[in-house]
Amino acid sequence: MLLYRSASLLPPYELLSPPKLLSQFRHAQSFLFNPSRSSSSLRFWLNPPRRRPARAFATAAVAERKGTDTFYADEDVSWISLGVSERLSRALYNAGIDRPSLTQAACVPAILSRKDVVVAAETGSGKTHGYLVPLIDRLCAVPDDSADTVSDQESTPLRRLCLVLCPNVLLCEQVVRMANGLCGDDGEPLLRVASVCGRQGWPVNEPDIVVSTPAALLNNIDPNKPRRSEFLRGVKYVVFDEADMLLCGGFQNKVIRLINMLRFDEKLLSRSKESVSELPMELESEHSSNFTLDNKEDLQTEIISEGEEDSGDVDDLAEDVEAVSNERKDWRRVRKNYERSKQYIFVAATLPVNGKKTAGAVLKKMFPNANWVSGNYLHCHNPRLKQRWVEVTLETQVDELIKAVNQGFKAGDCRTMVFANTVEAVEAVANVLLKAGIDCYRYHKNFSLEERTQTLADFQEKGGIIVCTDAAARGVDISNVSHVIQADFATSAVDFLHRVGRTARAGQFGLVTSLYTESNRDLVAAVCQAGDIGQPVESAFSRKRSFRNKLKKRGLDKVRDLSTA
Repeated sequence: MLLYRSASLLPPYELLSPPKLLSQFRHAQSFLFNPSRSSSSLRFWLNPPRRRPARAFATAAVAERKGTDTFYADEDVSWISLGVSERLSRALYNAGIDRPSLTQAACVPAILSRKDVVVAAETGSGKTHGYLVPLIDRLCAVPDDSADTVSDQESTPLRRLCLVLCPNVLLCEQVVRMANGLCGDDGEPLLRVASVCGRQGWPVNEPDIVVSTPAALLNNIDPNKPRRSEFLRGVKYVVFDEADMLLCGGFQNKVIRLINMLRFDEKLLSRSKESVSELPMELESEHSSNFTLDNKEDLQTEIISEGEEDSGDVDDLAEDVEAVSNERKDWRRVRKNYERSKQYIFVAATLPVNGKKTAGAVLKKMFPNANWVSGNYLHCHNPRLKQRWVEVTLETQVDELIKAVNQGFKAGDCRTMVFANTVEAVEAVANVLLKAGIDCYRYHKNFSLEERTQTLADFQEKGGIIVCTDAAARGVDISNVSHVIQADFATSAVDFLHRVGRTARAGQFGLVTSLYTESNRDLVAAVCQAGDIGQPVESAFSRKRSFRNKLKKRGLDKVRDLSTA
């Protein structure tokens, strides 16, 4: 908005939706929102509005707690009661995590059941520890599935590994820090954790948990076939953190390729255990080297073959694996009936399922039997979050921005995040604050990885104000962020949910101040209406950006009608 007026999507919403899966924790809600509307014409579609008095209205959604909490599980729920070992429970207590959250109480037993799990829960609900805790517990326990961990050629059990995939290096390093924070009685981490991303190559010492980006992992295992074979056979647990991002856009082909590789290893192991004309090693090597999904046709073939019963003639591997020999034809017949030896876990704070190409729909196709764990406030208003909306004009936006920043510090807030949509807008907002005598950090893609890492570390340690793009909105866990300001509207409902999720985390309370212009009123009303009828915020959007297109079309139609009149 500041210096860059755009009618992009702002999904502020004020109503709680009913809990989805954790139905045993019931929350009442109240809502107060009555914005006054102006009957001015739609000239803002043609020219920016002139001076108009800024109006602010606040909303507070309060949950009536009936012996429960909006973040933590009931007091009688402990880590041990969820099935976690005493040793790991002590490590959690020593790390200051003595009580599981609602999300953790739901997903820990689901993951310990060894079935595929999809965890879709709101930001700041404890999802990272929600999957780390049960997986660390499994890896620390004495393996009872030794048959699955024995190599075809040797009797020596292979090391059991956990693979965590993240979309970027900063999230990888964050997961490593959280895993290393769980230490035994001797003060040492319970497991060896290694990050394979950025400038870090393949670890010298064998780790128990490997955290990597999809591209970095493929670059490290593809050229080295012995390493690839050993690594794939050792991986028993696979986590896709920020799954909605990994299953879309530029990550999708690489992630589907990795899933194919892991599944094929499961099939090889299953076939060898059943002693059905074992594949020779050279055939296994040839099969393993044929995992490529370089176009949309290959991707659709994989999804169809795994999700539909009538697709027996469609191979889920590369097409050149088909029918080269009788052994391969036999392999095709048993490819859908194999014993599972790996567990797949998908974690996301936003996971829309409407539409065939959304991440949620892809997961339902590829993993139809997965257990879904949904947070109470997924895609909905967090009751610990207070919303404040301020309508601004070109003349008032700078004053309102400075006022919002100062208001946060007057209330005793120690950390404030100010979001803008572009790098240029971040620089413009930072310059405005600096001219007003307000020091701030800057965070966007034009800074190097080392500079961004240091900026987040300084902001975490010293507090203050950081002006950033959405690069700091997804997955970054910074404690005690009490105020989030939107100087620019988020470009989608997903981006908005991740922005406001930087505050009111881990049971704390927070404030979000959203600055909006006259051109965004229809959008504000639509999202509030979705909350008014108790629907998640994405119900106002048929797809990521379609509401904005409909809004533009509706506005242009009104302009045409006005011109005709």
